[in-house]
Amino acid sequence: MTAVQAVSETRRRDAEAVARWLFAVAGLVALMVVIGGLTRLTESGLSMVEWKPITGWLPPLSEAAWLAEFEKYKLFPEYQKVNIGMTLAGFQGIYWLEYIHRVLGRLIGIAFALPLVWFWLRGRIPAGMKPHLLLMFILGGSQGALGWFMVKSGLVDHPDVSHYRLTAHLGLALLIFGYLLWGALSLLRHDRMVGLRGSGIAGWLGALVFLQILSGGLVAGMNAGLSHNTWPLMDGAFIPDGLLIIQPWWHNVFENAMTVQFQHRMGAYAVAILAVITALALKRQAPTGLRHALLTVILLQIGLGIATLLMHVPVALGTLHQAGAVLVLGVAVVLWHDQALAAQND
Repeated sequence: MTAVQAVSETRRRDAEAVARWLFAVAGLVALMVVIGGLTRLTESGLSMVEWKPITGWLPPLSEAAWLAEFEKYKLFPEYQKVNIGMTLAGFQGIYWLEYIHRVLGRLIGIAFALPLVWFWLRGRIPAGMKPHLLLMFILGGSQGALGWFMVKSGLVDHPDVSHYRLTAHLGLALLIFGYLLWGALSLLRHDRMVGLRGSGIAGWLGALVFLQILSGGLVAGMNAGLSHNTWPLMDGAFIPDGLLIIQPWWHNVFENAMTVQFQHRMGAYAVAILAVITALALKRQAPTGLRHALLTVILLQIGLGIATLLMHVPVALGTLHQAGAVLVLGVAVVLWHDQALAAQND
């Protein structure tokens, strides 16, 4: 092996090592999104009324500590208006899930920060990746702050978080997940970050999937899935009355629960149609297995969404639906990246 070949092989191994690390962190972020959905569905998210990002690692370790946490919880609207009379055991049941959610967030920070420092000091970060890795780190820290900003909205008067803040929290998590996945794919396939240009219809599909999941965040934040639990008709019609009852009309897009659910339904149809068009358009370009995977996960996700709606959003199905959303986004990002890389290599 020549010196040039040895250097090239070292760079390839470094890129693969960093890619494996980013894939692992992306997996943790995906798990975080699913646990976040479970926390929301079980109404556990307002059980911890303080944010201690540095010192909040340990849960209450004695009965006295548990009672102290419970007394803090009693000072806030969720206990006073929803859970009045809750027992300590009931409080512990909702506290543990929110605790796991927060601790996992801290562990993700460590899982990103420590390898980043190690790769950086050893000079193993591929060319051009340092700014992207630093931005990923900043976005991760911002996500923690945004999560607390969301929780604070449910600790004032109304015992529920702002659906705007919840959707923003979900959106940033998905953005981080997609960024990590894109970076890992780039290093694995190209040894450096691949740009977004040239991805064509696959890029439009990825963007639409992202917007559809944000639409789902609005549905979850407004509990819009707990009404109009029929399909394919909604309130007895495909296009029901009452979609634009709030003035000005555009407020309905964000404030009318019927309209928010209707948008999510229509978004699912739009994603399915564009996915079929994309699979056909890229028949000779994208791998067959990838195109089939895309259509399969979208079909399964629509089925989960319908079942979740018809059964009035049971926790298990709602959680699976959130996990399915992350899976659909992941497959869409892989296809998007595949096409961007092909355009870059032309």
